[in-house]
Amino acid sequence: MMKKKKAVIIGGGPAGLIAADVLSTHLDVTIIEKEKNVGQKFLVAGKGGFNLTNSSTGDELKNKYLPKNILNEFLTEFDSNDLRDWFLNMGIKTFIGTSGRVFPEKGTKPVEVLNAIKTKLSNSGVTFLLQHKFSGFKNCKTILVEQKGRELTLEADYFIFALGGASWTKTGSDGRWTKDFEDFGVATKPFQSSNCGVNISWNKNIIKHHTGKPLKNIKVYLDELEKVGEAVITEYGLEGNAVYPVVPGIREQLARNDHAHFFIDFKPFNTLEQLQLKVEKDNLSPKNYADVFKLGTSQMAVIKMFTSKEEFLDPRSFIKKIKHLKIPAVSLRPIEEAISTVGGIPMEEVNSDLSLKKSNNIFIVGEMLDWDAPTGGFLLQGCFSTGYFAAASILRRENIKGNK
Repeated sequence: MMKKKKAVIIGGGPAGLIAADVLSTHLDVTIIEKEKNVGQKFLVAGKGGFNLTNSSTGDELKNKYLPKNILNEFLTEFDSNDLRDWFLNMGIKTFIGTSGRVFPEKGTKPVEVLNAIKTKLSNSGVTFLLQHKFSGFKNCKTILVEQKGRELTLEADYFIFALGGASWTKTGSDGRWTKDFEDFGVATKPFQSSNCGVNISWNKNIIKHHTGKPLKNIKVYLDELEKVGEAVITEYGLEGNAVYPVVPGIREQLARNDHAHFFIDFKPFNTLEQLQLKVEKDNLSPKNYADVFKLGTSQMAVIKMFTSKEEFLDPRSFIKKIKHLKIPAVSLRPIEEAISTVGGIPMEEVNSDLSLKKSNNIFIVGEMLDWDAPTGGFLLQGCFSTGYFAAASILRRENIKGNK
């Protein structure tokens, strides 16, 4: 009997776990993980409601990822329906919640989902080497690994790297692997915050009286990026699900200039014309704005800060501010606070099958690659899709037909 080829997967997060599952039927698979257990970031994701993916499919799904078209091929091969089927095959039923977010069936704990994956992998013969930390390359077929102060070498026919980005360092995802790849001759880009808060120079009134207050049912937008949702006023600026989708645009502006901005629509369910009718009907004065337009004190404070006295006193100018308030953004919050990061290994460094151009038996998946996506299940889907695709690429290279 022919000896199975060996694949070593470095990193036991979502991308690494699904890659191990795809390969385990046909290859000898080992996962190395520097923490005491695999799936640490997976469990962190579960603390805020275990949002596994999003029900979006096709172009609606692909358009959530930036730069445009960056993950199209991987999402075509393994989309959110495929991921839900993968979980179902392990006995994990899912349901669609608000905004298309997909969760495990109510009553299913995150650790149960992780244990189902681990059991499936163990039953398929996958070896887990825990508290083993990748420390560099000896050559394209051999990596260096630290284990309790000892340096070991691991040889394999294929390596899949799934070490994550630089957010959530407490889960082991610290981005420090970039130096090892640069030493190996692979270019990397510095990590930057994504899905994070925005720093704004509030006046003293907002900081004193409105910190911690929500801005509900607003639309935050910038060019083609937009989201209707909620943001919370903080001492430093704004945080929340309505803000995160415009972060890529703010980051791009800051890279070109030393300043940036975005816009808020405080009445996304009303047109400017509808607000105009209120102006004409009620013969408005500024003291009536809050009541007539149903604006809370925090909303009024933010609008007033970025509106000139002349504009504020003129109802027709004021309603334009309600719909299109320009907010100057000073900077983004630090990586330590970010939900995700961009940066890492540029797509230019990998082939179409996600193998390195420098050494095509080494594959890169998940948040190690430089792509961006909003919250709502899209980050995990991107990790699962790239992990699946890299593993399927290896099977194709070996002329083996895989199963979803």
